[in-house]
Amino acid sequence: MEDLLSKIDSPQDIKHLDIPQLAHLAREIREYIINTVSETGGHLAPSLGVVELTLALHHLLNTPVDKIVWDVGHQAYAHKIITGRREAFHKIRQEGGISGFPKPSESVYDAYGVGHASTSISAAFGMACARDLAGETYRVVAVVGDGALTGGLAYEGLNNAGASGKDLIVILNDNSMSISHNVGAMSKYLTNIISNPIYNKIKSEIWDFTGKFEKMGPRIRGTARRIEESLKAFVMPGILFERLGFRYFGPIDGHNIAELLRTLTEVRDLHGPILLHVATKKGKGFKPAEENAPIFHGLGKFDKVTGAPIKANAAPTYTEVFGTALAELAEQSPKIVGITAAMALGTGMSHFAAKHPERFFDVGIAEGHAVTFAAGMCMQGMRPVVAIYSSFLQRAYDQLIHDIALQKLPVVFAIDRAGLVGDDGPTHHGVFDLAFLRTIPDLVLMAPRDEEELRHMLRTALAYDQGPVAIRYPRGAGEGVPLSSGFQLIPIGKSEVMRSGSDIAILAVGHLAHKAVAAAERLQHEQGISAQVINVRFIKPLDSAMLEEVFSKFHLVMTLEEGTLTGGFGSAVADYLADHHHEEIVLIRKGFPDEFLGQGDRTAMLDKAGLSAEAIVEIVKKWHEGHINNKTSRIRNLFRFAKTLKSA
Repeated sequence: MEDLLSKIDSPQDIKHLDIPQLAHLAREIREYIINTVSETGGHLAPSLGVVELTLALHHLLNTPVDKIVWDVGHQAYAHKIITGRREAFHKIRQEGGISGFPKPSESVYDAYGVGHASTSISAAFGMACARDLAGETYRVVAVVGDGALTGGLAYEGLNNAGASGKDLIVILNDNSMSISHNVGAMSKYLTNIISNPIYNKIKSEIWDFTGKFEKMGPRIRGTARRIEESLKAFVMPGILFERLGFRYFGPIDGHNIAELLRTLTEVRDLHGPILLHVATKKGKGFKPAEENAPIFHGLGKFDKVTGAPIKANAAPTYTEVFGTALAELAEQSPKIVGITAAMALGTGMSHFAAKHPERFFDVGIAEGHAVTFAAGMCMQGMRPVVAIYSSFLQRAYDQLIHDIALQKLPVVFAIDRAGLVGDDGPTHHGVFDLAFLRTIPDLVLMAPRDEEELRHMLRTALAYDQGPVAIRYPRGAGEGVPLSSGFQLIPIGKSEVMRSGSDIAILAVGHLAHKAVAAAERLQHEQGISAQVINVRFIKPLDSAMLEEVFSKFHLVMTLEEGTLTGGFGSAVADYLADHHHEEIVLIRKGFPDEFLGQGDRTAMLDKAGLSAEAIVEIVKKWHEGHINNKTSRIRNLFRFAKTLKSA
């Protein structure tokens, strides 16, 4: 069959295609996604699983007038390709390229901006209500994964939308996966539906049979609907969605174009809340992804033939070091338990789970629940370690304050992906945790300079029993430093001088301490500028003794943090200065501005923000030159003033 993909510039171009052509186009799209993501990295398995569903939706709906709201958004690659972004797809998730998630500012076909799970039903219901208030008639469809149904927000949306009676279609894309394998009662419930063909077979046969009666068919079908409740209750483990107010259809094969089109045509014009259950295969069409979907959920560059990852750095990641250290520490204490929110692999908790399965708890995509669940365990004497990405922890802020800190519970938070994540962009950058955690009373906040110090901080956090402790560390490979065989305790609130100096003090948070040392060596060698580098280690509590010593010795102080400057570590130092009246100190704060950062190469973005060794050198050089010039100018002015006085 001829090449079709090169001719698809909008959904209008697929509306005339027949079923064999759509199936052929699906294969072309899969190949295009695999070829591209193997070179750029990205969310491969989720997008491969919904190609046919995407084509069916755009084939039948009048987008962008009709709205498709994707949950999480990492399954929207096929959607992007057929909505005018085929040529731009090769730069997905790169600086200057298209986003890896739906983004309304990027395309009118992206009805809603998204990057976190469980939001689509609430957003789609809001659109449906706005539509009705405006007297319009467009359709609204939410595509939600089964993994997202482990999140409470999805149920809040289902409950509200189902009770309203408003026209809304929710498509449940059920691939038995979120990022890791799904957990909980909902996963078992959906599995039972898919594995129980009796109900769907009976329903399908009744529907087809009654449709043959031209005059009596509608009446008979009406009767069939009335007995449907009893039928479901008899052959299914429950009718949850119907009880929430949705008419339930399915499950149907999400890779069968003909079945998708037939069913979507049937439900498209029905009134009231509709839920269509679609069964798909995550990673469909690429064998390595089908066989190991968690690995291929989101990944870097890989060999498109074997699926093997292409690694650029041999150093272990912070995630790996955390996971192995936690598993090792748990050998020494039976009270240590590990908790994650559907991110066992992504947070390194899989190491702990393998060695201590009875003490490992995956609560699903439910960060707020994870935190309060940890509080309950802690109240009964356990020592919970909650591993969550920085941007996902934002969803549990109330629980952090009310359920943990207010009660001074010694729960440990391992905050992965703190700082820039690079190509995943603004929905996933972990740049706010320093600011929002700094405001919580009785919480200790640490950041390790490298993977070795991460081990010791984890040990220190588990030994601290006065309240919660958060350890934040970046995405990706560590510094490549040697790892010790044991653990050490770090004095709470005490920083570390990594390099002595006399001209400038550089106070660095986390891994930036190593960049500061590299910059200091260059400044000494190239400019004769002596820089003292301090690994602050604790953002809270601040090391006030260190600050007093620094302010008594240095006129110029620089702070470095991989986070927003508004409310971050530099702000904490500025607050201290203001409160303690160190008027003569010049404070230079380097971090991220008060704006949402885009996507791009993490190293390049750090350099642009003044957080690379090279950028630090240039900043200090400019200040030093300006300082010398100002000092020379002041001396000249004094001589001129003295000369004026003498002549007078």
